[in-house]
Amino acid sequence: MNPAKLSKILKALSNQTRLELYLQIARQNEADFDTGCECFITDIVGSLNIGAPTVSHHLKELSNADLITTERKGKFLTATINKNTIKEAIAVLSESIK
Repeated sequence: MNPAKLSKILKALSNQTRLELYLQIARQNEADFDTGCECFITDIVGSLNIGAPTVSHHLKELSNADLITTERKGKFLTATINKNTIKEAIAVLSESIK
């Protein structure tokens, strides 16, 4: 992973609201993996107490950093964590402690 991509990931996660949104998506994805249910953004947004335009902005930033992928399911939006991006970032960051 190049430094520019890692910087973009860290910048995206440096915003507290965006980090909370990302962690909620990650938790929901983990729970949905076990149950086979879909992860809808509307389910997550209610717990964050932020408006739809703000959520949309933060989802776009997370998507631009390749941290999540989103997909329309009718009138609903689903989000999934991009595990490959996280694994690459962890590998780069953990190299410094070896």
